[in-house]
Amino acid sequence: MLVAQAHALDELFSNLARKANSCNGYLKPTETYFRLAFKAQAQCRATWQTLAEMKNPRPVAVFNQANISNGPQQVNNGPAPSGNAQTTTAPDENRPNELLEAHDGERLDTRTAGTAGEANQELATVGEVDGADNHERQSDKRR
Repeated sequence: MLVAQAHALDELFSNLARKANSCNGYLKPTETYFRLAFKAQAQCRATWQTLAEMKNPRPVAVFNQANISNGPQQVNNGPAPSGNAQTTTAPDENRPNELLEAHDGERLDTRTAGTAGEANQELATVGEVDGADNHERQSDKRR
């Protein structure tokens, strides 16, 4: 049925375009026939597209999560808790930040001088800053 409709709309487009071309320069009927012809052409295209999608359906994508928000949001990606028991920690309990800890329990940034690597051997560590005294010395040098 859709194939017959598409062929009929294509024939209608051809007839209306032919009539518009034979109006011998009269603007109003030419415009009307072309407007109707282009509407028939658009309907014909939509019918063929519908047939193509019925024959070759688009793949269906299933998403587990869509992060669409206009403000703050909380995303829980873990498994759903079983029952009514709460599995989260209490809000007043402080847990250490695992990203700042080394594997052996020491802090990554100990603020101590390390050994020089192979590159830039001539560089030395920065001297100690004495706060306001150091600032006064720097401003005296600029004068």
